[in-house]
Amino acid sequence: MRPRSTTQRGAAAETVAAHYLRAHGLTVIARNLRCKAGEIDIVCLDREVLVVVEVRQRGRADFGGASASVTGRKRRRIIRAAGFYWQRFSQWRARPMRFDVIALEGPLDGQHDITWIKHAFSTA
Repeated sequence: MRPRSTTQRGAAAETVAAHYLRAHGLTVIARNLRCKAGEIDIVCLDREVLVVVEVRQRGRADFGGASASVTGRKRRRIIRAAGFYWQRFSQWRARPMRFDVIALEGPLDGQHDITWIKHAFSTA
């Protein structure tokens, strides 16, 4: 069954991405973190690195596809939300942080392509 609403599609895409990241050796430690600054889709550990993952899904690759939808404004919101998370949970402060994007192209209930962009953007 195909998820109908944007929220349902987003949740399904995040579930696909979390399974993909686990299959590639990362440990998922949080999902769907919200604060006034923004939202973080997934937070993982990749060995000693805290990884903030933005998940984007598009049914088609028109207009640059899923990865191109991570705009400058979206990156700034993610960085602000990650800063809030990093400050709030002191056990993660000593770890380096990186920002990744998981881009899913195609239907979630059928054949889709997954692109994992490590170090997709930085705080600088």
